Amino acid sequence: MKTLVLLLSLLTPIEQADSTLQQAMQQHRVPALERTMRTASDIGKPVVVFGVLLAIAVCDVAQGVPLARVALVSAAVVNLAVEVIKRTTDRTRPDGERKRSNASFPSSHAANAFALAVLFCRRWPKGSILFLGGATLVAVSRVYLNRHFTSDVVAGALLGAGLALWVSRQMRWPAASAPTAVARK
Repeated sequence: MKTLVLLLSLLTPIEQADSTLQQAMQQHRVPALERTMRTASDIGKPVVVFGVLLAIAVCDVAQGVPLARVALVSAAVVNLAVEVIKRTTDRTRPDGERKRSNASFPSSHAANAFALAVLFCRRWPKGSILFLGGATLVAVSRVYLNRHFTSDVVAGALLGAGLALWVSRQMRWPAASAPTAVARK
């Protein structure tokens, strides 16, 4: 019982910050950003993700198929974890929607966006700012559109990134490349 009370006391400041940030975001919504935020949110749809992974598998001769394979396994692991947590926490969304199967915490959009971003950063390090920026835009769009609290997207981002790294290491991707120079004595 003491542990539960301690846990709840630690969550109170997070919930207060979530509420404050959510109200501020909703007060500052502007028509000019609506389409951008809806488009950013739609990027996480499965048809878009599968299309991108198919294009990568076809176009990136060196690592496309292994990357797509790791991304699909990562997506399965991430979504399984997200769904278990959603059903456990059963958090009401900021817009008032309450469905145990589609709870607010954590954000699956943020989890999936950051999982893919991490994998893309490992494959194409020079594009890291673009990949992480895109994932951040997806996460922010969920708060902007009043579908998630800030803590939902932060938790989703950390969960997605962490699990994608874990899966890629378990699958040993990217494979260690052969040495490019002969070692000198």
